[in-house]
Amino acid sequence: MQIVVAGGTGFIGRPLCASLCQEGHQVTLLTRRIEGEWPCASIVTAVEWNGRTAGAWEHCLDGADAVINLAGAPIADGRWNDARKQLLMESRVLTTRLLVEALSRRSSKPRTLINASGIGYYGASDDRVLDERAARGQGFLADLCLAWEAEALRAAEFGVRIVMLRTGMVLEQDGGALPKMLLPFRLFAGGPILPGTQWVSWIHRRDHIGLIQWILTTPSVSGPVNAVAPEPVTMNTFCQVLGRVLHRPSWLPVPGFALQMALGELGTLMTTGQRVNPAKAISRQYVFHYPTLEPALRAIMTKG
Repeated sequence: MQIVVAGGTGFIGRPLCASLCQEGHQVTLLTRRIEGEWPCASIVTAVEWNGRTAGAWEHCLDGADAVINLAGAPIADGRWNDARKQLLMESRVLTTRLLVEALSRRSSKPRTLINASGIGYYGASDDRVLDERAARGQGFLADLCLAWEAEALRAAEFGVRIVMLRTGMVLEQDGGALPKMLLPFRLFAGGPILPGTQWVSWIHRRDHIGLIQWILTTPSVSGPVNAVAPEPVTMNTFCQVLGRVLHRPSWLPVPGFALQMALGELGTLMTTGQRVNPAKAISRQYVFHYPTLEPALRAIMTKG
């Protein structure tokens, strides 16, 4: 396939582009840093854009089979003040709107748009199991995901298949939340973020990329897809398993009020959770490489 990737230089995008190239696809990367380095640089075609304005970059959409939009400022890289919230919203909503408007002008349109989203769509929840049919929740992330997905869904007006990939905590050593959790454990000071009973819906990065590749080749899949493993765990269990894999204790809880004092509303993201089920992937026979947590963490920790 000919695939255009926006946001392809980050934690998910870089290994995704490498994997797509290894599968024999032709990848065009939309990037703000044309001089940057990325996997398979001799194969990937880099096209400069700023994610805000129309331009010559739009021509790369002609004849493409699919567009994968992963663009957006990192959610947990700073305190959620008004300016940060605006950046988080605009970097997703305006970029998606720009892509969809560009698609509307192409005479030969891609058949598929895979657009990133998050399980924050469901808001903070209790022990209820949430699949793709669950209603939108409350809070900033729920509002963000709703606006983000609404922009992507506009592409359905001109016949594009839309998939919104609602992603949980993606696990790998070189990015995401896991490296932030590893340091205290390695210093024998690890433990759960209280209350500890909140659910962690996670996914190994290999499966996140695998789901994207599966969606590309499964045209019957559309709408929201929960990108999480089949077995979410509580924060207490997550940290117990992480400690066991690292041969470290999980004994020093992190008080939720301390996180909220330090991080403001962002701290709430870490003290609440969602028990999310990848019902659509399971019902359509996607086979997870890592359906349970301990083998996933052991595979990550034994690399190299």
